[in-house]
Amino acid sequence: MSAANSVENTLKRATQQLQESGSDSPSLDAAVLLCFALGKPRSFLMTWPEKALSPQELVPFEALLSRRLTGEPVAYIVGEREFWSLPLKVSPTTLIPRPDTERLVEVALDKALCTDGDILDLGTGTGAIALALASELPHRNVVGIDLMLDAQQLATSNSESLGIQNATFLAGSWFEPLATGTQFAVIVSNPPYIEENDPHLAQGDVRFEPLSALVAADNGLADIRHIADNARNYLANGGWLLFEHGYDQGTIVRVIFAELGYQDVETFQDYGYNDRVTLGRYVEQQ
Repeated sequence: MSAANSVENTLKRATQQLQESGSDSPSLDAAVLLCFALGKPRSFLMTWPEKALSPQELVPFEALLSRRLTGEPVAYIVGEREFWSLPLKVSPTTLIPRPDTERLVEVALDKALCTDGDILDLGTGTGAIALALASELPHRNVVGIDLMLDAQQLATSNSESLGIQNATFLAGSWFEPLATGTQFAVIVSNPPYIEENDPHLAQGDVRFEPLSALVAADNGLADIRHIADNARNYLANGGWLLFEHGYDQGTIVRVIFAELGYQDVETFQDYGYNDRVTLGRYVEQQ
């Protein structure tokens, strides 16, 4: 068996190909795909760099690599992405959970710890946000809603796989599945917020993700406006509404909150120093 087929050399070749194809993380992509093809943990690659790989091991890896070279996201190829240290199953019917969204979870947790009551996650997708909150707040009920039945089923499956019992997932358009009078202490959402003609939609992993979960009318603000308006019917007095939004939307989202009468409106930055999360508190008018 040629040394050219060693774990180390196989990774080097794949990394170079991925780099040339434009991957933002070529060495990580190569390692994740090889581990998936071999059914081995990452430690295997470091422990056995000189191990020769057989054709039976190389063929499935090359097939996975070819998919990534066309731009298909690694998360869709392997069917999983970690979020908030939780391994989540993903599918092309949902957005891939991203590190920036963990900032929304952090801010939501801070507000949830200061309130009592249930938590709602709108546009839940894989259930990432809802399950992160439910895992940190095991004595609180968390509800996730998604328009797509496939997403609702995927989020439910993730909840069951993780053994999280305080999260429930429903299918429907935003607040539609909720009974009249249902109230929440915290409502969070990572809604579609990208403009329809945004050039980023033709770049990177986003090309493979569902447009319905990415794009909104009114310069990307239509769903944010709709949720902020209707959330007032489902927030307990003093409850919090939180959005993840685009890096350049902090100012306009604060204006939307203010126009609808929310108080204590504030925007938080992500770890790239971009505006990412805006919140407001709903107080019933006397």
